[in-house]
Amino acid sequence: MLSAPRATLVGMNHSQLTALGRALRLLGEHGEALSADTPDAKLHEVKDDLRRALDLLEESVSAAAPTTRCAEHPQGPVDESAPDLCLLCETRRRAARRSEYASGPRPVPGEAVSPSMSRYGVRGDRPQPQQRWLPEAWNGREWELCGTPRRDRQEAELYLAAQRRGSRPAMAYRLVHEFTDYEVLRVWGTPVHVDIEPLGNL
Repeated sequence: MLSAPRATLVGMNHSQLTALGRALRLLGEHGEALSADTPDAKLHEVKDDLRRALDLLEESVSAAAPTTRCAEHPQGPVDESAPDLCLLCETRRRAARRSEYASGPRPVPGEAVSPSMSRYGVRGDRPQPQQRWLPEAWNGREWELCGTPRRDRQEAELYLAAQRRGSRPAMAYRLVHEFTDYEVLRVWGTPVHVDIEPLGNL
């Protein structure tokens, strides 16, 4: 279906807009009725209606077709590699990117400027260390993870308290802090080594 640029429709009078709308609706009806059995006489009728719609559009359009998809520079020079095809906006975006990479972080007034950038970055650029709280239970032979590791210590302790009040609590529970290394923070109960073989494996 044909469509006219929005800017040109604004300058159309009411009668032009009504006639163009009627012509386009008629073309839509032709398109829905088309089939493999459409006779040539019907196709000639479609061609005449299509010419009539194009003539109405030609009378209504007062400006040249836009060369770009840019709302600021619709008739501006074209850059095929730009997402909006606008050379002016793309040049501005490239200049902004170049200045951002070339200048780097701006120095704060009053602070000494480092002679060179460290290849490893500064302390503030490094990711913060991660820590987790691991709930573990004693299974009679070793400690095993008994729940999802938590980011919050209080949440992990509440989880272990609920486990201890459960219907089948383990012999002992502990909370392990995972941070660079492992550090046992607190132990509930007394872990006793239990031989799972009958009669002490005799």
